Order: sequence, then C-alpha cells, then structure tokens
Amino acid sequence: MYAIVNIAGKQFKVTKDQFVYAPKLAGVTGASVEFDQVLLAEANGTVSVGAPLLAGAKVSGKILDHVKGDKVIIFKKKRRKGYKKKNGHRQDFTKVMIESIIL
Repeated sequence: MYAIVNIAGKQFKVTKDQFVYAPKLAGVTGASVEFDQVLLAEANGTVSVGAPLLAGAKVSGKILDHVKGDKVIIFKKKRRKGYKKKNGHRQDFTKVMIESIIL
C-alpha cells in the first residue's frame, strides 16, 4: 500500500513506517501532522487516481526532527577579470515518519 501525497508543494511516494525529508513544516518535534492532498493511492493491487485529489483520503505522520540538508557550494568566476565569489547553502528539512494511510 502506497500513496502519492503533496507535502508543502512537493510530491512524495510514501508507505507506512517510512521516513520522509519534507521541506520545513511548522510544528514541534513529536507533533502529529496530517496531509490531505493525496493524489494517488494503491491498495491490494487497485490504483485510485484523484482528479486532482482523492476525496476522503489522508496520510498521517509524526514530526521526528527538524534537520538541515547537505551543504551546496555555489562558486562563480569570470576568467581574467579577478572576479570570484563563493557562497554556501543548507536547506531546512523536517523529518516525518508516516504512520498511516487512510483511504
């Protein structure tokens, strides 16, 4: 059983007891969250596709932690001009454990 759910503008394929690193969500560690924007669900070999969302379907999970992703280095250079610029970025994520999928 799996579902494709929209979390903060990104689509994730989720199953029960799976960890998902979603874009940062408001909420404290240990809080439960529900995602009601389910686009597709599969159960017992039958696939249900929403138009655009499945009515009554939702995915519930639990916020485990707020973490940062790997560092991405941005380096810009123009040759022979003496122009160099180095910058770094770390994206904020929320680690969510999917507890149940309700169709």
